[in-house]
Formats: sequence, structure tokens, C-alpha cells
Amino acid sequence: MRPTLSLLPGLLALLALPAVAAEPTLDACLATLRPQALAQGVDGATWDTHTAGLVRDPGVLDSLDYQPEFRTAIWDYLAGLVDDQRVADGRAMLAEHADLLQQVQARHGVDPATVVAVWGVESDYGRTFGSKPLLGSLATLSCEGRRQAFFRGELFATLRLIASGDLSADGLVGSWAGAFGHTQFMPSTYARIAVDFDGDGRRDLVGSVPDALASTANYLRRAGWRPGQPWGHEVRLPDGFDASVNGRQSRRPLSHWVGRGVVRADGQPLAAADTPAALLLPAGREGPAFLVFKNYDAIYSYNAAESYALAIALLADRLRGGDGLQARWPTDDPGLSRAERRELQALLVARGHDIGAVDGMIGARSRAALAIEQARLGREADGRAGQAILAALRSEAAAPAETPPAETPPVDSLPVEPPPAR
Repeated sequence: MRPTLSLLPGLLALLALPAVAAEPTLDACLATLRPQALAQGVDGATWDTHTAGLVRDPGVLDSLDYQPEFRTAIWDYLAGLVDDQRVADGRAMLAEHADLLQQVQARHGVDPATVVAVWGVESDYGRTFGSKPLLGSLATLSCEGRRQAFFRGELFATLRLIASGDLSADGLVGSWAGAFGHTQFMPSTYARIAVDFDGDGRRDLVGSVPDALASTANYLRRAGWRPGQPWGHEVRLPDGFDASVNGRQSRRPLSHWVGRGVVRADGQPLAAADTPAALLLPAGREGPAFLVFKNYDAIYSYNAAESYALAIALLADRLRGGDGLQARWPTDDPGLSRAERRELQALLVARGHDIGAVDGMIGARSRAALAIEQARLGREADGRAGQAILAALRSEAAAPAETPPAETPPVDSLPVEPPPAR
């Protein structure tokens, strides 16, 4: 059918519009990166083989601007990472790998509890390596979003490790950002720091626990770890203490803090030495306080966030037999352990919410269900998993079911509106 004369002006106008460029595909982007990869030591055949058919993953772009270490209240963050289950499992790992950990300490100078604490926080002792196909994640981040140059370097490093035989591409998964293995090394860190501790000719942080734990100790030693010294101590501040000078970079001699009345929370003496120490107040003046030393900085370098470094340090203390924090966090609604999170999810499922797996991971569907329940109970509907909503749902679940009366009451005594459903 030919256009009528009345339609021709509109069609001519459309033809005059500039063409809209198609959105570049991942394949097209990777084709432009191939010369850079070859210039940085990636074999051409390796590039062609392992970039063919990679699938763009928009989910990693969403994660790029969301990191729980910086967005989650510290009492929530630590409640899930330093819980009784992780402590018990860590102590079991200390016993199971005692000989190996002693050998690692002898070579690299890092104590077993600290190495195992990193292992526990990073992969739950090898249980959770991540679920993202590593090459697909790094390829996507190399072509979109911010920090593309950084992620291109990580993609190239991964391919060099595959070519060298240290890694197998089959089933290689990790975090959204490309960290992988038992202790979640980034590929470029793997290339620089990983060691072949089991002597099989490969630096295998995915399949070899000895290689992974020794490489972690090697990382900490090279980051400035000082053998035989503590990471720091929980401390108590005297009444009226001026806490304006705090933070990891504001170091003073330990004698300075002792002179101002700072004492260890466990009652042990705090030596008035010249050791540089910084005061940390991660939740402000009313929360727990810490004096930290150089070994804390080494832990911090593993993942540059105060909450993360504290999780490693506090878990290591618990693995050594410590009782945990003395001071309370300044909140009336503390965080949940992983066991409590699973219990909360089970209660949500029992109330008819579809949240997916009951796995202790509070994701978007769990938060949406929590917001509904919080609104129903007249609470702030923020979707946060805390002790208050857990206690409320526990109480409702434990309440005895209402039983019908023995005799039907007269019709005029029945309520006009039915009671709200539970």
C-alpha cells in the first residue's frame, strides 16, 4: 500500500532525523579491548577462547555502588559475621588444620586465629565462594560503569592466570567484583601474592586450602603484619573524655592514651609504651571503643572498611577464646545472627510470604516481606531485620490459636465487623 500524499511530509521528517546508534554489545566492547589485553601479556588464543560467548551481567553494575561494609549499621554487619556459629566452625578449622597453620605461621609470621578469621569472613571456611561467573562479571565491569580501567586489569590478570595453569576457567565463580577462592583474592592480588604451599606446582586458591591460607598470611605479612603483636584492644573511656581525636589515621603513643585515662575493657593492664595507637569509635562516643595498632592496618588493607577489619579482628579474638565485646552498641534493636535470620525468614514464610530460600541472607524479597509485617504491626516499615521484628513475629507464632466458644452466642452479640486476620 502506497502512502497517501497527506502522510508524505511526516515520513520525510522521520527520514531526516539522525540515526540512533545501537547500544554496543559486550562482544563489541571486548573486541576493542583485545589489543590492550595482548599488550599486557594475555595470549591471543587465551583471549579468544575465554571471552567468546561471555554474557553481560547487569546485576554486577547494581552491586558496584552498594557495599554492605559502608551501608549497613555496624551492629547488623558484625552480628552476622561474628556469630556463635562462625566461632564454633572456626575453632573446628583451627583444630582440623592445626599442623598446617603452625607451618604457615612459621613461614609467614601470622597467627592461626587471624588467618582462620579471614577465611571465615571471606568464604565461611570455603562454603561460599560466590555465585557470579568470574569472567562474565569482570567483562561486564570492564565495559560499563565506573572504574572500567581497574576491572580491565583484573580481567587481563585472570586470563594470564588461566594461561599459566594456576586457574581453571571451568566453573570459575566469585563475588560480583571478581574476588574468588577460599579467601577471596582479586586476580591481580592473586598474581602478586599467592604462594604454592602444598608444592604441587600450582598456586591454587580455589582447590587448595594450604595454598589459600598461606597466601592469606603472605598478604598480611607483606601489608605490614608484626608477628607476636596484637591488632588492638577494646577499651573504656573515662567520663568526660574528649573523643574528638579519633580515627585510624590519628595516631598517638600508647602512653598518651593511658595518660588520658583510657583502660582496657577486660581489665588487663595497658602498657604505657611508645607504640603508636589510634582510637576507633565506630558507633560514636556511646558505643564500643578500640585502640588499634599496626596489625589492624594490615587487616584493614585486605578490604578497606572499618567494619570489615573489625569483623576479622573480633572473630580472631573469639577464636582465641575471648568472650566478645564488653560494651553494647548504642541501639535498642540489635542485629541478628545468621541462625536468627533464618528463623526470621521461616516466620515470614509461615505468614505466606514468598522470599525464596530460607538461607539467612536478607535480600530484596525478605526486606519487602519485613516491611509489610512492620507496617501491619504499626512499626517503621524499613525492611530491616532486627531483634524487635523477630521478637514480635515469634510472639505471634507462639500465641495459642483461638478456639471457638462452646456455645454459639446470640446473633445480636456478634461483632458487626470480623476481627482482623492474623
